Amino acid sequence: MAAKASPNVILIMADDLGYNDLSCYGSVTIKTPVLDQLAAEGVRLTSFYSGSTICTPSRMALLTGLYPVRCGWQGGVVGYGIKPQNGLAPATTTIAEIFKQAGYETALIGKWHLGDSTAHSPAVHGFNTTYFINKSNNQTKQLWRGNELIADPFDNRHLTELFTDEAIRFVESNHGKPFFLYLPFSAPHFPAEAHPDWKGKTKLGAYGDVVEELDSRIGDLLKALHRLKIEDNTIVVFLSDNGVEPGQKQWAQSTPYRGLKWSTLEGGNRVPCIIRWPGRIPARQTNNHLISAIDLLPSLTAACQLNSRMVKDTIAKINGVNIMPSLCRRGAGRPARSTLLFWHGWGTPQAIRSGNWKLYFDEIEELPDSQQGPVLINLKNDPAEHTNLSQQNPKRVAELLDEARRQLTEIGGNTMALGGPVDSKAKVPAKPKWLP
Repeated sequence: MAAKASPNVILIMADDLGYNDLSCYGSVTIKTPVLDQLAAEGVRLTSFYSGSTICTPSRMALLTGLYPVRCGWQGGVVGYGIKPQNGLAPATTTIAEIFKQAGYETALIGKWHLGDSTAHSPAVHGFNTTYFINKSNNQTKQLWRGNELIADPFDNRHLTELFTDEAIRFVESNHGKPFFLYLPFSAPHFPAEAHPDWKGKTKLGAYGDVVEELDSRIGDLLKALHRLKIEDNTIVVFLSDNGVEPGQKQWAQSTPYRGLKWSTLEGGNRVPCIIRWPGRIPARQTNNHLISAIDLLPSLTAACQLNSRMVKDTIAKINGVNIMPSLCRRGAGRPARSTLLFWHGWGTPQAIRSGNWKLYFDEIEELPDSQQGPVLINLKNDPAEHTNLSQQNPKRVAELLDEARRQLTEIGGNTMALGGPVDSKAKVPAKPKWLP
């Protein structure tokens, strides 16, 4: 059945989920039948990158369509490198604000991590309904509904259940009108603590148990869409905010990619992404185009035919591109994005990807050759990034260095300050070694 003119949107994000942690992305130890089915009913993206290699900037990118440095980010996350009174600047335009202006009911249910103060609350950034923890589950024990503190401490084992139940209530209350639901779960971020009903269900300890619970809870939400007869008119997106947390690497996987959260190696932010839109995105697709979380704002607003002055002004200024046309035809066609830049979690720009080529223009601990100069990788032939091809391809290295320099110069001239008071002690990012 063809989708209606104003589809609903549910944007689901896991926290620190590795590329290889879903069975539809290759896991043989974690079973995720719900997300596997979601992928079978839509498109599975295999060259998708989160907005950053760590939590706060990844969320900035997702909600604004901007590289996080454009939002004033210089490294770290709120509560670790960024003071809690700082956060996403009110001057940004978020995807929630766009949908709210278009008459959608909007909700943030889950982990915020974009500033603790009232000036940086989700309500300020376009969310009518809010039910959230303001930082990661290892940084806070407070659960909020709007401005009301409803649990202190919350029970970490039950957060996925609580967020899902709240999301289902929101959908039930608003299924008669268009809605935009942003559902960033805190799972499987450390400390992973299994819900009593899932404890011991996998061979990967609490981490595996938490991921399998997450899959099942998402299934409960999808069942609600079916029960309310709105699944055919709802775009569902699932992604992770970054790659595997270093402390969870014994359980989580990003095979065949190396690198962990914070790192610009592929495992740091190449993550699962699944998009289902019945009747518009053909089922059982795999798309290997270069796509980033910054592309979701222009893609989802275009899919919902939002074209107000706010939308046009926002799209004109962001770094994201509309990838929806290539998803809505069977056969991917021409990629919408040609290049993508990467920053380390402490704010240093380190790499650029173009097609199958990725050039590192900074010294990278895991790449010994980067001590002598830029490192060029062919990701198609070398997904684990072991072989430096810079000596064999000097012209390509020079071209990518020029392109990275050009883009970074343009970005540097179009940034805003981080929201909140100026932090005179904020860490200043190091300059990339091979990009003077």
